[in-house]
Amino acid sequence: MEYAVYALEQTLLLMENWMQQLKSRIRNTQRIQVDADVYEPILYRLTSTEEQRTFEAWLSSHPDVAVLDTLHNQLKELMKIQHPAERLSDQQIEELIEKHLDHIPEVQYGVWVYYPWRHCLIHILDEDEFIQVRTNRNLYKITPEEQRILSTKKIGIIGLSVGQSVALTLAMERTFGELRIADFDRLEITNLNRLRTSLISLGLKKTVIVAREIKEIDPYLKIVCYPDGVTLNNINQFLLDGGKLDLLVDECDSVDIKIQARMKAKASGIPVVMETSDRGLIDVERFDIDKALPILHGFVDEEEVKQIAWDKITPEQRMQLVMRIVDDAHLSERMKMSIGQIGKTITTWPQLASSVVAGGAHLASIIRLILLGRIRDSFRLYFDIEDRIQERTMVY
Repeated sequence: MEYAVYALEQTLLLMENWMQQLKSRIRNTQRIQVDADVYEPILYRLTSTEEQRTFEAWLSSHPDVAVLDTLHNQLKELMKIQHPAERLSDQQIEELIEKHLDHIPEVQYGVWVYYPWRHCLIHILDEDEFIQVRTNRNLYKITPEEQRILSTKKIGIIGLSVGQSVALTLAMERTFGELRIADFDRLEITNLNRLRTSLISLGLKKTVIVAREIKEIDPYLKIVCYPDGVTLNNINQFLLDGGKLDLLVDECDSVDIKIQARMKAKASGIPVVMETSDRGLIDVERFDIDKALPILHGFVDEEEVKQIAWDKITPEQRMQLVMRIVDDAHLSERMKMSIGQIGKTITTWPQLASSVVAGGAHLASIIRLILLGRIRDSFRLYFDIEDRIQERTMVY
């Protein structure tokens, strides 16, 4: 009996020690996460003696930083795409690289990019050559002139569920020069059924997660974050500061912001696109071509919604507006069933990763076509895979 009591006391003592260690580590993690809002990498160019000294001093003060240097392979890729009609031998590629460097040591060539959130230093080509290599496989689905045009465009995305998929697809294709992203939310486990990120990102702002992922793809792209989301107080800033948006992507859940953002975009002549993740519903509203267009294709009355006191609107009234916006008669049967369960067995709208990823890709393609002048009309359409399967013609 005495031994059992002794064993229990030792177990409790051990557990107490574990708890103290865990609390200490959590405090350390919280100190580390002081930089949890950081999404801009630091770029070092070693083109002058002063810059080299700054870099050397920084490197000495960060002895545990992980270093990834694949610049030589990037230079090989660059030589190949600059000589597409030739089948270059390894020796010829090395000779071209030597000539291209023109006596500049490889360590000083290009850019060293430090990602604070990964504590990792990566050596890459400088901007023009990096873009040339990274967009090479876009040719000629996107021509060099089209790529140049797209690099001047400013796009804004409100809401980062479908919006995350849109943003990453646009970044991969390099469909913009500046991207403004807005979402007030932080990552929770329930988001992981449709957002492409990891458990390590739990608790981080969605804007930071998206911005970091884009910067890890391409550190030269400009990202502007609105971590408090878009509100009635900052909507004009989001649309206009730093130059008017060329296109607005609405993927927010707040029906008041959805409507107010459209009215502001309409007044400023900014086109709006939206993907609704049920039956692949996509809306395109070309307020840049016709400011007389009714918002949301007339599914809501603009004069009526202008009179709404949004701080006094009831949940039932909000739901009625949402149903009008999505034209509830055309919702999928599964979505209709889900809506009936909100507040009973589920808390909010369901969204699936397959729908979100597909919707992001479809919307990114439409955005590119709009920005290049290949789509000029307003419309609502459905990319409903289940409808397509049911309508297919069997071929044997």
